Amino acid sequence: MSYASLPEPDASQPPSRHRPPSWSARNRVAVAAGAAVALVLAAGGVYLANGDVTPEPSTASNALDYQSAPAGQPPSPGVAVSASASPSASASPSAGATPSTAAAPKVPATGWIPVDRAAWKAQADAYRALKADPVPSGVGNLPEFRADCTYSHRLPDDPIVAPGLPGASHMHSFVGNKAVDASTVAGDLTKFTATSCKPIQDHSAYWVPTLYDNATGKPVETSGFRVYYRSLAKNSTGQMPMPNGLRMISGDAKKKKPTPRGATGQFYCAFYGPGDLDGIARSTNGNWPICGGGATLHYMMQFPDCWDGKHLDSPNHKDHVAYGSGNSCPTSHPVRIPAITFDIQYPAKGTPAGYYLASDKEGKSASSMHGDAFVMWDVNTMNKRTRNCVQGRRTCDNYGYQK
Repeated sequence: MSYASLPEPDASQPPSRHRPPSWSARNRVAVAAGAAVALVLAAGGVYLANGDVTPEPSTASNALDYQSAPAGQPPSPGVAVSASASPSASASPSAGATPSTAAAPKVPATGWIPVDRAAWKAQADAYRALKADPVPSGVGNLPEFRADCTYSHRLPDDPIVAPGLPGASHMHSFVGNKAVDASTVAGDLTKFTATSCKPIQDHSAYWVPTLYDNATGKPVETSGFRVYYRSLAKNSTGQMPMPNGLRMISGDAKKKKPTPRGATGQFYCAFYGPGDLDGIARSTNGNWPICGGGATLHYMMQFPDCWDGKHLDSPNHKDHVAYGSGNSCPTSHPVRIPAITFDIQYPAKGTPAGYYLASDKEGKSASSMHGDAFVMWDVNTMNKRTRNCVQGRRTCDNYGYQK
């Protein structure tokens, strides 16, 4: 049941319980810090918004303040302005120090990382000046574009949470940019562009904790990994593209609660025809579904859709972004960006022994499932897809308008 064989949803028809995960009305979604999720059906698709937070409505949803870190909130020591399209520069030697003849090791920045103001302004100006392409007949009205990715590699690294520290993380399964490791910085994603995603203009890196078969201890790598960039709102007023170098995390690797039938944040069964998303049975510990028929295990997670317009990352990798409410972004995060959604497929049906995530080998629940996104696109492609598909509220696939 690969993504290549999945038929696209008919946007003219109402949602069906038995459609694939990207449009099923009962998709399971993991959001940051385990927040409750509200499912909103729109034009035959599932759109998800944070149901716990009620942010103050923004009066400037398309505000673009090219500012540095706010007063009283300086960047962490050693942080330099992130270069969206070039590798990070090494720090200058301190006064009186003797420069080394060897190249200084690359140390990724951490903490509050300011956006490259000039690069973002140039991208925003180009986006505002961009006209939407003519819309062919028969294009759906789901405001989204996507990248379809396959498994790339597996490493105990995390260039967002543990930058520059190889082996310091639990095992992660990476898709997208094939050169990613613990020391990857934004410029590397533009220098080394080999990718397992389509379109190839997506140089981003995406990763999740590796899934293991509990009976054998062997990894179960993804057989499909679709990354949606979409609007969660009912309109696209103030919509802006994604800034390059943005880093985000969805979910909580430290959350270790049981995930029995009906729990939020669990894996589910995706199928055609009659069946149960929660599985026809459960693993012995109750945390994992056992799928019937031709169904396989899937997982979906939703990232925020509002950005503060100032930082590419924050100390907890979440505070620089936020979930909108209705058609508004909070005033603290006024820039509306496409919402990334991971739609992940595994070549497994479930067993009585169940599975475990690298982030919770002991508890063997699904609640620690989380995802990281290190965004880097060809700027023109990001701008055009956002304008045509998200701003224009039209359905696009990997290459443009979807017919």
